Amino acid sequence: MQDFIGKEVEVLALETTYKGKLIEIGETEVYLQTESGWIVIPVEKIISITEQEE
Repeated sequence: MQDFIGKEVEVLALETTYKGKLIEIGETEVYLQTESGWIVIPVEKIISITEQEE
């Protein structure tokens, strides 16, 4: 997943799906930059992260 840093991704989490630029993957949180601002998602809530086609 580290290969996705700096790329547009889709993050499927337990409650919703997020789309944005993957900024950082930490031990406990994933950081996305989206059109509406920054989103921090707890790692334990993430089901998958996939790269978006341009």
